[in-house]
Amino acid sequence: MARAKQPVSIDGIEFDALIDQSIDYSAEVPEYPTEEGFSVSDTIVLKPETISMTLFVTDTPVTWKQRFGSGSGRVENVVKRLEELYFSKKVITIVTSDAVYDNMAITSISIAKSASAGYAREIPISFKKIVVTESSTVTIPASYGKSGTTGASAGSASTSTASSGGGSSSSSSGGGSSGGSSGGGSSGGSSGGSSGSSGSILYQAASGFGLI
Repeated sequence: MARAKQPVSIDGIEFDALIDQSIDYSAEVPEYPTEEGFSVSDTIVLKPETISMTLFVTDTPVTWKQRFGSGSGRVENVVKRLEELYFSKKVITIVTSDAVYDNMAITSISIAKSASAGYAREIPISFKKIVVTESSTVTIPASYGKSGTTGASAGSASTSTASSGGGSSSSSSGGGSSGGSSGGGSSGGSSGGSSGSSGSILYQAASGFGLI
Protein backbone atom coordinates (compact mmCIF):
# COMPACT_ATOMS: atom_id res chain seq x y z
CA MET A 1 0.00 0.00 0.00
CA ALA A 2 1.33 3.41 -0.97
CA ARG A 3 2.10 5.83 1.80
CA ALA A 4 -0.57 8.48 2.33
CA LYS A 5 0.43 11.94 1.24
CA GLN A 6 -1.88 13.72 3.68
CA PRO A 7 -3.85 12.85 6.80
CA VAL A 8 -7.58 12.16 6.75
CA SER A 9 -9.54 15.32 7.40
CA ILE A 10 -13.16 16.12 8.12
CA ASP A 11 -14.04 19.72 7.34
CA GLY A 12 -10.41 20.63 8.00
CA ILE A 13 -10.07 18.57 11.22
CA GLU A 14 -7.06 16.28 10.70
CA PHE A 15 -6.52 12.90 12.36
CA ASP A 16 -3.50 10.77 13.09
CA ALA A 17 -4.72 7.64 11.34
CA LEU A 18 -7.63 5.99 9.55
CA ILE A 19 -8.10 2.59 11.19
CA ASP A 20 -10.87 1.33 8.90
CA GLN A 21 -13.28 2.62 6.28
CA SER A 22 -16.26 1.27 4.34
CA ILE A 23 -18.41 2.79 1.63
CA ASP A 24 -21.93 1.43 1.18
CA TYR A 25 -24.02 1.74 -1.97
CA SER A 26 -27.67 0.68 -2.08
CA ALA A 27 -30.55 0.95 -4.50
CA GLU A 28 -34.29 0.43 -4.32
CA VAL A 29 -36.23 -1.34 -7.07
CA PRO A 30 -39.96 -0.52 -6.66
CA GLU A 31 -42.39 -3.33 -7.53
CA TYR A 32 -45.94 -3.00 -8.80
CA PRO A 33 -48.39 -5.93 -8.71
CA THR A 34 -50.30 -6.81 -11.86
CA GLU A 35 -53.56 -8.64 -12.48
CA GLU A 36 -51.63 -11.54 -13.99
CA GLY A 37 -50.29 -12.43 -10.54
CA PHE A 38 -46.72 -11.17 -10.67
CA SER A 39 -44.90 -7.92 -9.92
CA VAL A 40 -43.13 -5.69 -12.42
CA SER A 41 -40.44 -3.03 -11.98
CA ASP A 42 -39.78 -0.09 -14.22
CA THR A 43 -37.10 1.93 -12.43
CA ILE A 44 -34.11 1.80 -10.09
CA VAL A 45 -33.81 4.40 -7.34
CA LEU A 46 -30.23 5.00 -6.21
CA LYS A 47 -29.98 5.87 -2.54
CA PRO A 48 -27.32 8.26 -1.20
CA GLU A 49 -24.00 6.60 -0.44
CA THR A 50 -22.90 6.20 3.15
CA ILE A 51 -19.39 6.13 4.61
CA SER A 52 -18.31 4.60 7.90
CA MET A 53 -14.83 5.01 9.31
CA THR A 54 -12.89 4.75 12.54
CA LEU A 55 -10.43 7.56 13.15
CA PHE A 56 -7.57 7.74 15.60
CA VAL A 57 -6.26 10.82 17.37
CA THR A 58 -3.71 11.24 20.16
CA ASP A 59 -1.69 13.90 21.97
CA THR A 60 1.54 12.25 20.84
CA PRO A 61 1.13 11.56 17.12
CA VAL A 62 3.55 9.26 15.34
CA THR A 63 2.38 9.18 11.73
CA TRP A 64 2.23 12.95 11.24
CA LYS A 65 4.41 14.14 14.10
CA GLN A 66 6.14 16.88 12.12
CA ARG A 67 2.76 18.17 10.95
CA PHE A 68 0.89 18.03 14.28
CA GLY A 69 3.68 18.25 16.83
CA SER A 70 3.00 16.88 20.29
CA GLY A 71 1.49 18.19 23.49
CA SER A 72 -1.49 17.79 25.78
CA GLY A 73 -4.87 19.15 24.78
CA ARG A 74 -4.92 18.10 21.13
CA VAL A 75 -7.36 15.21 21.69
CA GLU A 76 -9.76 17.41 23.67
CA ASN A 77 -9.60 20.06 20.95
CA VAL A 78 -10.39 17.57 18.16
CA VAL A 79 -13.28 16.04 20.13
CA LYS A 80 -14.74 19.49 20.84
CA ARG A 81 -14.56 20.49 17.17
CA LEU A 82 -16.26 17.25 16.11
CA GLU A 83 -19.09 17.85 18.56
CA GLU A 84 -19.55 21.41 17.31
CA LEU A 85 -19.54 20.13 13.73
CA TYR A 86 -22.22 17.56 14.52
CA PHE A 87 -24.56 19.97 16.31
CA SER A 88 -24.16 22.65 13.62
CA LYS A 89 -25.71 20.27 11.02
CA LYS A 90 -23.15 21.49 8.54
CA VAL A 91 -22.59 19.94 5.12
CA ILE A 92 -18.94 18.92 5.07
CA THR A 93 -16.14 17.60 2.86
CA ILE A 94 -14.14 14.47 3.72
CA VAL A 95 -10.61 14.09 2.39
CA THR A 96 -8.85 10.73 2.52
CA SER A 97 -5.58 9.56 0.99
CA ASP A 98 -7.34 8.38 -2.18
CA ALA A 99 -10.60 10.32 -2.58
CA VAL A 100 -12.56 13.46 -1.76
CA TYR A 101 -16.23 13.23 -0.72
CA ASP A 102 -18.35 16.38 -0.97
CA ASN A 103 -21.82 17.18 0.41
CA MET A 104 -21.57 14.80 3.35
CA ALA A 105 -23.44 14.98 6.66
CA ILE A 106 -22.57 13.32 9.96
CA THR A 107 -25.23 10.74 10.85
CA SER A 108 -23.58 9.22 13.92
CA ILE A 109 -20.48 9.67 16.01
CA SER A 110 -19.19 7.81 19.06
CA ILE A 111 -16.61 9.26 21.43
CA ALA A 112 -15.50 6.81 24.13
CA LYS A 113 -12.62 6.45 26.56
CA SER A 114 -10.86 3.19 27.32
CA ALA A 115 -7.91 2.06 29.44
CA SER A 116 -6.26 0.43 26.44
CA ALA A 117 -6.30 3.65 24.40
CA GLY A 118 -5.31 5.88 27.31
CA TYR A 119 -5.54 9.55 26.41
CA ALA A 120 -5.97 8.71 22.72
CA ARG A 121 -9.36 8.24 21.07
CA GLU A 122 -10.70 5.81 18.51
CA ILE A 123 -13.70 7.60 17.06
CA PRO A 124 -16.23 5.66 14.93
CA ILE A 125 -18.11 8.09 12.71
CA SER A 126 -20.65 7.67 9.91
CA PHE A 127 -21.62 9.96 7.07
CA LYS A 128 -24.37 10.16 4.46
CA LYS A 129 -24.22 12.01 1.17
CA ILE A 130 -26.73 14.79 0.65
CA VAL A 131 -28.23 14.92 -2.82
CA VAL A 132 -28.53 18.55 -3.86
CA THR A 133 -31.21 19.52 -6.37
CA GLU A 134 -31.28 22.54 -8.64
CA SER A 135 -34.15 24.99 -8.85
CA SER A 136 -35.20 26.81 -12.00
CA THR A 137 -37.56 29.70 -12.74
CA VAL A 138 -40.05 29.31 -15.56
CA THR A 139 -41.87 32.26 -17.13
CA ILE A 140 -45.60 31.61 -17.36
CA PRO A 141 -47.14 32.79 -20.66
CA ALA A 142 -49.51 35.74 -20.40
CA SER A 143 -52.39 33.65 -21.70
CA TYR A 144 -52.20 31.39 -18.63
CA GLY A 145 -52.24 34.33 -16.27
CA LYS A 146 -55.65 35.54 -17.37
CA SER A 147 -59.05 34.08 -16.58
CA GLY A 148 -61.18 33.06 -19.54
CA THR A 149 -64.63 31.68 -20.33
CA THR A 150 -65.50 28.22 -19.13
CA GLY A 151 -67.28 27.37 -22.35
CA ALA A 152 -70.53 26.56 -20.51
CA SER A 153 -73.78 28.13 -21.65
CA ALA A 154 -74.97 31.06 -19.57
CA GLY A 155 -78.61 30.05 -20.11
CA SER A 156 -81.53 32.04 -21.47
CA ALA A 157 -84.24 34.15 -19.86
CA SER A 158 -87.91 33.41 -20.71
CA THR A 159 -90.05 36.45 -21.51
CA SER A 160 -93.83 36.98 -21.90
CA THR A 161 -95.91 39.87 -23.20
CA ALA A 162 -98.35 41.42 -20.73
CA SER A 163 -101.80 42.29 -22.07
CA SER A 164 -102.96 45.87 -21.53
CA GLY A 165 -106.25 45.78 -23.56
CA GLY A 166 -108.62 45.54 -20.55
CA GLY A 167 -108.66 49.25 -19.82
CA SER A 168 -109.53 50.39 -23.34
CA SER A 169 -112.16 47.63 -23.72
CA SER A 170 -113.95 48.67 -20.55
CA SER A 171 -113.77 52.31 -21.54
CA SER A 172 -115.44 51.60 -24.89
CA SER A 173 -118.23 49.57 -23.32
CA GLY A 174 -118.98 52.31 -20.80
CA GLY A 175 -119.64 55.11 -23.35
CA GLY A 176 -123.51 55.09 -22.85
CA SER A 177 -123.63 57.41 -19.80
CA SER A 178 -121.43 59.66 -17.81
CA GLY A 179 -121.83 57.60 -14.62
CA GLY A 180 -121.43 54.37 -16.49
CA SER A 181 -118.36 55.72 -18.25
CA SER A 182 -116.81 56.72 -14.95
CA GLY A 183 -117.63 53.38 -13.38
CA GLY A 184 -116.54 51.51 -16.47
CA GLY A 185 -113.25 53.41 -16.58
CA SER A 186 -112.55 52.62 -12.96
CA SER A 187 -113.51 49.01 -13.41
CA GLY A 188 -111.59 48.70 -16.61
CA GLY A 189 -108.52 50.33 -15.05
CA SER A 190 -108.60 47.94 -12.12
CA SER A 191 -109.14 44.97 -14.38
CA GLY A 192 -106.43 46.08 -16.73
CA GLY A 193 -104.00 46.56 -13.82
CA SER A 194 -104.80 43.13 -12.47
CA SER A 195 -104.41 41.55 -15.89
CA GLY A 196 -101.15 43.39 -16.47
CA SER A 197 -99.76 42.29 -13.11
CA SER A 198 -100.78 38.68 -13.60
CA GLY A 199 -99.11 38.63 -17.00
CA SER A 200 -95.76 40.15 -15.91
CA ILE A 201 -92.59 38.13 -15.27
CA LEU A 202 -92.26 39.41 -11.68
CA TYR A 203 -95.83 38.44 -10.90
CA GLN A 204 -95.34 34.94 -12.29
CA ALA A 205 -92.12 34.50 -10.32
CA ALA A 206 -93.72 35.71 -7.06
CA SER A 207 -96.71 33.49 -7.66
CA GLY A 208 -94.48 30.49 -8.32
CA PHE A 209 -92.68 30.94 -4.99
CA GLY A 210 -95.99 31.34 -3.12
CA LEU A 211 -95.37 34.97 -2.21
CA ILE A 212 -98.79 36.09 -3.58
